[in-house]
Amino acid sequence: MATQEKKTQVENKSKDKVTYPLTKMNFILMGICLLLIVIGFWMMTGSANVGETFNKDIFESSRISTGPVIAFLGFVLMAFAIIYRKKDNNTVNNPDEDNKE
Repeated sequence: MATQEKKTQVENKSKDKVTYPLTKMNFILMGICLLLIVIGFWMMTGSANVGETFNKDIFESSRISTGPVIAFLGFVLMAFAIIYRKKDNNTVNNPDEDNKE
């Protein structure tokens, strides 16, 4: 009798679906965020002052404000992309079941 119970337990374990903490959507969102970070840093690049000549390009709005904001949004959204989980309609609690107590 005990061996029969063990067999059913082993069979049930093999049928269970393996779930991973991160899904395909998480990786897609993380890729988009990484792209935002790279774009933000790319916008901040440029030539510096060389010698005695003054380069006005170092004070462009894309280098001072737009690039850092885009990179910062990429970092913040990366946290959201990691913790994002799609809502599962199968686990919604039925209000009638809660009141049966």
